This record gives sequence, C-alpha cells and structure tokens, in this order.
Amino acid sequence: MTEHNQNGTLSPYKRVLLKLSGEALRGDDGTPIDMDKTDYIASKIHEIYELGIQVAVVIGAGNIWRGNMGLGRGMDRTTADHMGMIGTVMNGLGLRDALERRGLAARVQTAIHMNEVAEPYIRLRAIRHMEKGRVVILAGGTGNPYFTTDSAAALRASEIDADIVIKATKVNGVYSEDPHTNPDAIRYTELTYQDVLSQRLNIMDMTAFTLCQENNIPILIVDFWADNHLLRAIKGESAIGTLIR
Repeated sequence: MTEHNQNGTLSPYKRVLLKLSGEALRGDDGTPIDMDKTDYIASKIHEIYELGIQVAVVIGAGNIWRGNMGLGRGMDRTTADHMGMIGTVMNGLGLRDALERRGLAARVQTAIHMNEVAEPYIRLRAIRHMEKGRVVILAGGTGNPYFTTDSAAALRASEIDADIVIKATKVNGVYSEDPHTNPDAIRYTELTYQDVLSQRLNIMDMTAFTLCQENNIPILIVDFWADNHLLRAIKGESAIGTLIR
C-alpha cells in the first residue's frame, strides 16, 4: 500500500500551480484549440488531482495570438497584450469544459472582468475553490500589459501560497545544451536559483523567475507530453524533470 505524506497526498506538494503554454492546445493541423489536445491536458490534470493535490492552472494564448505579430505591424503594445489576455480566457473556458466532462469541478477566474463568462480573480475565493476540491484556471494574465503569462503564474502562485510552480514543456527538464541537437547534453536533476542566474539558463522571464526566488517558490520543469512524467515528477522522482529551489 502506498503511504500518504503528512499533507494527506501521495506527493510532497499540497497545492500546485501548473503553467501551460497556449501552444499546448494547438492541433497538429494548426487548429487553435484542438479538442483532443485539450482533453489530453485535462486527463493529466485529473491524474495529479487524484493524488489529493489542489490544482491551479495558468495558461497562455500563443495558439490564438502572439503580441509580436501585431507589434511587427506597428500595433500598440498595450492593445496587443490585451488581445493576448483575452485569448487566455478562451483557452481557460475550453480547458474548464474538458475538465468538467471528466467529472471534475472547475472554475475560471480572470483578471479582466467579464462576469458573464468567468469569475473575477479574487485570491481568497480561488483558495476556497481549491480547498473544496475544484480546479481553478487563472486567466487574463496579471490584468496588466507588459507582463507575460510566466509572470502571471509566478504572481498567482505567490498569492495563493502554492507549494511549487510546474512549468510544462516538451523536454524532460533543463539541460546543459539543447538535447535535440546534442544527445550528450546533461540533464540537471536539481538547480539552485543562483545556478540558473550564473549559467544564464532560460527557465522563464526574469520578472517571473525573480518572483519565485524572492518568495521561495520551487520551480519544476517537466515534459508534459511524455507518459507519466508529470505524475512521477510531482511524486518527487528525481529521475524526471528539473527542480529549481
């Protein structure tokens, strides 16, 4: 029989924030929101939820809109960023639907008020939802232009007292070099914040990274698409992903 940790879960973490890129929802044929991909993401969230973990999700909008597309044509940066924030709400609604079709209760909260489709982001309400067993999808970025969804993830993780930020990627952690071009690249099992800074490793944008560092929130980089990697990493297996703390 598997023993639970002191927090009552099968993981060292009680509350996690999962950061997903918008591209995770994009179909192989270019469809912005692919239902199969969305269902797959929901299944992975369901797996960690079943461990007894409280789950919050921040998702980007790169599958729908990237601000630099507009900036390259002279678009105002604030307008471009607001369009991206609205795109994250669309992705959040699609993910909520996929979770609910799996039988999970889920709520979308957004930093941009649109009460007809989502709740406004309220910190204590988000925490209460998770305590009641609901997955909370935090959309709309920080509500301000000039901040990435990485920064939104770090900020929300700090606010809701998440034990860790899990950044979902397509590689099994952080490597000394690009593992796709150098098969001998070394995977780091664990790094300190200072290691990341001194080696100039591209983990997330500096604002987001600094927020995690200042609030002592670990960051777990993991291959979201590999079978069981997320589940194994969140159980604390060092053979999977890279832990920064």
